[in-house]
Formats: sequence, structure tokens, C-alpha cells
Amino acid sequence: MDVEAFELPPREAMEFDVVIVGAGPAGLSAAIRLKQLAAQSGREISVVVLEKGSEVGAHILSGAVIDPVGLDRLIPDWKDKGAPVDTEVTEDRFLVLGPQGDLSLPPFLMPPLMNNHGNYIVSLGAVTRWLGEQAAELGVEIYPGFAAAEVLYDEKGAVVGVATGDMGVGRDGRPKDSFVRGMELRGKYTFIAEGVRGSLAKQIIAKFGLDANAEPQKYGIGLKELWEVAPGKHRPGLVQHSFGWPLSNRTGGGSFVYHYGENLVSVGFVVHLNYENPYLSPYDEFQRFKTHPAIRETFEGGKRIAYGARAITEGGWQSLPKLTFPGGVLLGCSAGMVNVPRIKGSHNAMLSGIEAAEAAFEALGANRAHDELKSYETAVRDGAIGSDLKRVRNSKPMWSRFGTALGIPLGGIDMWLRTLLGGWSPFGTWGHGKSDAASIKPAADYEPIAYPKPDGVLTFDKLTSVAFSATNHEEDQPVHLKLTDPSIPIAVNLPTWAEPAQRYCPAGVYEVVRDDKGTPRFQINAQNCVHCKTCDIKDPSLNITWVCPEGGGGPNYAGM
Repeated sequence: MDVEAFELPPREAMEFDVVIVGAGPAGLSAAIRLKQLAAQSGREISVVVLEKGSEVGAHILSGAVIDPVGLDRLIPDWKDKGAPVDTEVTEDRFLVLGPQGDLSLPPFLMPPLMNNHGNYIVSLGAVTRWLGEQAAELGVEIYPGFAAAEVLYDEKGAVVGVATGDMGVGRDGRPKDSFVRGMELRGKYTFIAEGVRGSLAKQIIAKFGLDANAEPQKYGIGLKELWEVAPGKHRPGLVQHSFGWPLSNRTGGGSFVYHYGENLVSVGFVVHLNYENPYLSPYDEFQRFKTHPAIRETFEGGKRIAYGARAITEGGWQSLPKLTFPGGVLLGCSAGMVNVPRIKGSHNAMLSGIEAAEAAFEALGANRAHDELKSYETAVRDGAIGSDLKRVRNSKPMWSRFGTALGIPLGGIDMWLRTLLGGWSPFGTWGHGKSDAASIKPAADYEPIAYPKPDGVLTFDKLTSVAFSATNHEEDQPVHLKLTDPSIPIAVNLPTWAEPAQRYCPAGVYEVVRDDKGTPRFQINAQNCVHCKTCDIKDPSLNITWVCPEGGGGPNYAGM
């Protein structure tokens, strides 16, 4: 039974000039820039930001080494204002890992854009919380714990705002005693800044065909742990990346190890979601990676503080959809503005927020509303964001086509040529081909992978890790992971691909359980979900849709 079947009170509505969905770097940068422009011109502009996490920064997960170019443009005096951006990168290290040994690549082989000189190692969650404080001081209304669940349209089909989800709905779809109706937040312009594979962005892209002239979007899954290491093993400012073991040549991905703060080390692992082997488990590959002799010594004697996982957009320039639609725009990772070889997206997210704010400010000054902010599209594609993405456009498709051993050097050559020849390369622009969901191959072509048992010291099981993400959902609420056809996991996915949801999910949400007779049943442990969106991307039958749970649910990342 669905709550919509009951006679519900009408939703209250609030009117704003700009409604922003998502209090991440993109959304908050847009809000701050709008208020800055309003103050400079002596105009009043009302701005509201909705955040599904329990607080600003609760759902932010990133490496993170940030390029401060966005911060410099938004708040030039950020150092004086106490931004938590302290550890400057002092050393870049690139490793190729084999089963036992490693090879260090000289930094001079890397294109200049891969140099992290002038960048900072941070907790992006902490930076985001600080941005939230700056926005609030300027008069931005920020509502954490409210998930935008529905797009609102006018009679002409233009976006006119969003509605938050109803609160207090039971698992059976019936309103509970605690039921509270969602609210409508209407705006002259709506900015979608939900991050990767956002539920509203997905709907808007489909409704307006924004991806009609773009390559399929590509994704990776990023898994991360935060450790406090022994003081003697801490090297503040060290940025270390690796590729190779434990992944096969045909499976793209790699690692990061960042030293910053007070004996803190961020360690993470990225697996490209176009992998073919249905038995592969990105989570277990990450745990195995930490056992490599070149890696484990950093963490021996330390303690793990936090864990999280998040999908990453990897399509880059070729996969950028149209960024504008009637009544709004896509920002940051909702559009896919990550520079893959640099493993950076927050700088482009912030820049996109600034560009969108400036386009909307101009439009509002001309008394426009609910039309397309075409100047934003131009600013992104012809400006700093476009330049950043164009230089690395072939890195991902070359890696995918030729594997790690050949694809990475080829991508490096392409980046060098574009650096030396003013952006031109004889390689042109390569396509991505099929979607990540379509990349997986039948289980019959592979043998199951026997992953080592976690030792509970350096390596951990999924459920223990979920506890380190501080994930929480109200148990008595509708399951937010929707199956288009509930029969498919057992009838199709299990015999064909050994039901890969059991392995690609980094939080143990999906299980195939058997009764006394051995009859399988597909079980969804929705309360474990860390909102990574991998299931929405990788399910080979495209049978899983991630929708927003009740506001405030999900992980609560501290220091990530």
C-alpha cells in the first residue's frame, strides 16, 4: 500500500528566487555567490538549500586533495576566514603495484596537470561544513535533514521547484502517528547539486533528454577509510597514488593514500564500474590492497576511525549532458565534472556553482524565471571547467579499451600532447561505448574469487565497516531501493551473473538467502545503505532504482 492512496493534507509551499538541492561544494558555492552578488548590487535574493543528510557535510565523501582554484574565486580570503584547509601537498608519489613488490614512477614522467603542487589535503566534509557556515552568515536558508523527493513542474513543463519527502511513513506505506507532510519549495530557478547519480538529476536528464548528444556516463566506486597512524609513520603533505595489484589488467582503478592533519591518513580505493567479472567485489579488493607490503606498513600500529563509499562520475567531457533545462541547471557531480586522472571534482563543482549563480543573478535582474540559463552552459564548456576536462578526455576510454598496462601510458601521451600543443592531440576524442551495467559478463565465464578472511586489525568485514560509517535509517519506513521487477534478482541475475549485487554493494545491503530446502530469496537490508548509488548504476538488469529515504537517514561521515 502506498501513502498516496490515503487522503493527505495539501503540502505547504514556500517561494524563493533560487532553490538548491544539495549542500555540497557545488550547491553551497552557488548559494554563497548569489548572496555575494546580491549584497554588491543592493538587491534582495532569497536562496534556500536542501540537504538530505542529517547535517551539512554528513554525506560528503572524497579523498580529498583539493585544487583551491574554486575556493580562491569564491572566497579569496578563505585563509583569514579560517577555512579548514591547512595541509599543503609536499610530495607526489606514483606506484605500480605487483603481487609482492612495487615500482615507483618518477614524477617528471607525469603530465604537469598531474602535479599536486599548490593543492591541499583536506577533509572535504569539514570544508563543506565551513562553506555552510559562510552561506548561513550571508543569509542563505539551509535545511539539513530534508530530502528533495519530487520535481515540481508548471503547465508548460518547466521546473518550478521541488517537494521534500513525507516524514513518518511506515514500511507498509501507511502514515504513522509521527506523519508530517512534505513541503513544496518553489523557485524561479532550481539548481540540482545532488552529487553522483542523484535521484532528481536522473529524472530530469531523462525527461528533457539532456544526455541525447552525450556519451554514456561512466562511473567508479570509491571506498575510503580514515586512519590515525603511529606518529613515526605520518608524513604530512604526502600524496601517494597507485594502480595495478590487486586488480587485473582488464579492471580499471587504483588507490590513494593521503597524509594530513594530526597523524591522519586517508586511504582509498577506486574500481571502475565497467569491470567484467561478476565475482569481483570492490570492497574486498580494497581490503586486499591494504595488505600489500608497500601499503600495510603505514597502517600497522594505527587505528581505523571511519569508513565510507561513494560512486564517482568518470565519463568526463564526452559524457557531460546538456546542463540547462527550463527552470534550472545541473551542477558539479550531478552533471559529471570529475577530472578522472587527477581524481578531483570539488574544484569544478565549486566553479559550476559560481557560474550558475552568476547566470541566475543576471536572469533575475532581467525579471526572467523558469527559462533556460544558456549563459551557464557556455561558461562551463568554454571556461575553466571545460578546459580542465578536455585535457584529460581520453584517459578513461583508453584505459578501458586497452587495460592498465597499455591504456595508462597511452592516456599519459595524449595528456602530454595536449599540454605541449595547446590542447590538440592527434588522438581526437574517443567514445566510451556501452554502459557500466552492460559491461558485466556471465558468471559461467569466470571462477569465483576467494578473498582472504578479514583479520579485524588491518582488514575488516562489510558489516563492521558499515558501523564505522555511522549509517542510520529509521527502520519502519518504505524501502528506498526499488526493484522494477522483484522476480529478476533470483530468476535472471542469479543464474546469469551469480547475482552481483551481493558483491558490488559496499555495505552488505543485498543478500541471497536460502531456506532449509535451499530455495533462494533476495533480501534487501536497506538500513545498511550508505547512499553510494552503485546498485542504481551496476545492476546488469537495470532493475534497481535508488530513491531518497526519509530525510536525515544514511551515513554520518565525521572527518571524511
